[in-house]
Amino acid sequence: MTSNKCTKDDFGNDFIWGISTSALQTEGAYNQDGKGKSIWDEFVTKKKKIFNNDTHFEAADFYNQYKTDIDLIKQMGIPNFRFSLSWSRILPNGIGKVNEAGLAFYHKVIDYCLAKGIEPFVTLYHWDLPLPLEKMGGWTNREILLWFEEYVRVCSIAFKGKVKYWMVLNEPMVFTGGGYFLGIHAPGKKGFKNFIPAMHHAMLCQAIGFRTIKAIDSTAQVGTTFSCSYITPHTNSIKDKNAAYRVDTLLNRLFIEPTLGLGYPMEALPFLKKVKRFCLPQDEELMKVTFDFIGIQNYTREVVAHSFFRPYIKAKIIPADKRKVFYTAMDWEVYPESIYQMITKYAAYKEVKKILVTENGASFPDELIDGVVNDHHRIHFLNAYLEQVLKAKASTPKISGYFVWSLTDNFEWAEGF
Repeated sequence: MTSNKCTKDDFGNDFIWGISTSALQTEGAYNQDGKGKSIWDEFVTKKKKIFNNDTHFEAADFYNQYKTDIDLIKQMGIPNFRFSLSWSRILPNGIGKVNEAGLAFYHKVIDYCLAKGIEPFVTLYHWDLPLPLEKMGGWTNREILLWFEEYVRVCSIAFKGKVKYWMVLNEPMVFTGGGYFLGIHAPGKKGFKNFIPAMHHAMLCQAIGFRTIKAIDSTAQVGTTFSCSYITPHTNSIKDKNAAYRVDTLLNRLFIEPTLGLGYPMEALPFLKKVKRFCLPQDEELMKVTFDFIGIQNYTREVVAHSFFRPYIKAKIIPADKRKVFYTAMDWEVYPESIYQMITKYAAYKEVKKILVTENGASFPDELIDGVVNDHHRIHFLNAYLEQVLKAKASTPKISGYFVWSLTDNFEWAEGF
């Protein structure tokens, strides 16, 4: 470790260690054995959306090589493996007939993990909505509450007794913001007219997923995951501080506070009042749920300045490469304190019972020299961030696990946030 003071033993015997992946970025086999199309299968074929026109169609071929990959996890002594299920592999049309070959694949993965003494942590939705559902409006259509409940029910029944840990959604702020406001993620929609209903329906689905799983297996541990970034103002000016407050609300508060029964943070973001158009009387109570744990996914901080020209938010993020700081291949600043700040921020909510860091890691250009990758940047990154996790653990007993994001992206978006 960077200070020679932080070791695995410092975290205690009950601290959870693991790695994280997603179906879209690892499985490949995008049209194999009855799998239906997802929104990404169409999005990656659009011009100027994906850097180098890369696709996920082959990815790491986990679908065919899962035993080899799980054997590697075992060899590295990693006891917990977080991965996601592909909705369109299980329900090719999103609803209706189940693809038994898809269920069989995940049974094989889960069974092989258990045989190797590796605990599966399963994410139900990691951004890959079945394309037929998107053709009916996707996350902007309130019917998705029923579609998602059906999908969760199928999975919960199929894997009851095998999967003890479930995560409902992966980073709803990212897949609604990137996919339904900025248009840089699948399905590529833009504007508040898409983002506001997509956001609200994802909020409701978080709670629906929890209740559905618990109704089928009351012993299951059910959580969900939130992306988060430590936000600091570019200067000490009042305008920059206020801009940072608004961005912090959008990125770090929007999806957790309604879940905790605190409502939408409209006082900081008045444009959220537009959500009332999509709310039914029971929604405020429906979205409220007490998860067994939450996952937080932090990589960096964001430095924010006031921007008169940005509607609604009146703020802009200053890119790391413009600030003379050390940054990753994703142009994310290496700022270890960010993970401490976010753990303690979420731990301060009394309604939060337990916290896992479900993603953290870094992307750096890997160069093979004489059969070896000198990975000192990534090693330093993980050591420095883990020291901050340990620091957070000393201040809150709620933090109880850490999963490293175990791959760099298979493709990069041509446009940035």
